Amino acid sequence: MRTLLISALVLTTSTAWAQSAEGFQSCLSNLRAPARAAGVSDATFARHTQNLSPDMSVIEKLDNQPEFRTPIWDYMAGLVDEERVEQGRALLAQHRETLAKVEARFGVDPATVVAVWGVESNFGQSFGSYPLTQALGTLSCFGRRQAYFRGEFYATLRILQAGDIAPERLVGSWAGAFGHTQFMPSTFERLAVDFDGDGKRDLMDSTTDALASTANFLQKAGWKSEQAWGYEVKLPPGFSTAGEGRRTKRPMSEWAARGLRLVDGSPLPASGSAGLMALAGPTGPAFLVTRNFDALYSYNAAESYGLAIAHLSDRLRGGAPFATPWPTDDPGLSRAERRELQGLLLMRGHDIGAIDGMLGDKSRAAIRAEQTRLGFEATGRAGQKLLKALRG
Repeated sequence: MRTLLISALVLTTSTAWAQSAEGFQSCLSNLRAPARAAGVSDATFARHTQNLSPDMSVIEKLDNQPEFRTPIWDYMAGLVDEERVEQGRALLAQHRETLAKVEARFGVDPATVVAVWGVESNFGQSFGSYPLTQALGTLSCFGRRQAYFRGEFYATLRILQAGDIAPERLVGSWAGAFGHTQFMPSTFERLAVDFDGDGKRDLMDSTTDALASTANFLQKAGWKSEQAWGYEVKLPPGFSTAGEGRRTKRPMSEWAARGLRLVDGSPLPASGSAGLMALAGPTGPAFLVTRNFDALYSYNAAESYGLAIAHLSDRLRGGAPFATPWPTDDPGLSRAERRELQGLLLMRGHDIGAIDGMLGDKSRAAIRAEQTRLGFEATGRAGQKLLKALRG
């Protein structure tokens, strides 16, 4: 019976793959005319699609973006840790002259630009390995949001047609973002700049172009150099956050009249307007965020993402971690702690793959096994409680 089940599974998988491959080729044929209308020559389309095969793994990732499914304390712990702060400060010094020129032209401060760089690609260390034509071609033909991804697919082909980036270098995330600061192809076309003067807009191999392009993006999104992104605040006892949010901007004077103060107890700024954002509810860290935060949010439409960039930029300027703890008894792990956890799992005989701080399927399976052994709930989530238990 087991052999029959395995054979049936293999047959079903093979049939599904054949159907997807056949459907992919049919879909690509149907995209040739719309691509031509979008400015892609027939020669370019043929050159970059003739040997293309679908990568169905990107469809699985479409509904599993970490910004929307990871607890905020885990998300922030992994993105804004001491390791990233230290490296970011070193890069601020290394690229001081370039960043000063970028700020002079676009009005975006160095710490904010470098924070985007750190969150998006770990300062150029994690570009992603998906060929954009394959990833975006697949997303153009399968899954949801096909119209959106088709636009990005055509933009990718136009970038190759223009010659700004070589085909073998145009790799990135499963969703099509690429380069040091992970621009989508259509964003590249609109906002990438040639800041090093070599005649090409290159976000893959030119740090200078990438930093300047990021500042250009934020400037066009409404960034104001004289304005802070926001402030951590202290809510008065019993304060209700119902109906409040990033988009509900109120004068600072109104917030002050309702009893809000900066988290250190000092008064709010006298002017300006801001929205109240409390991603973990009224007992967690709360922030009054300005339109500069909205500019960060527009880079990747998730408030947790915007907060990670905002907080990292503050830390790069010498600021402290949030004063208010997250409302959990099991805080998240930094990347160094995640690597330590993986090492402890490996020592206990689990096959977790590389010790890289990336908690993939193998790591989560090992975590569930250890949680079961320890009498914890087998969630597959890595937190401080599990790390401390395994250390013991």
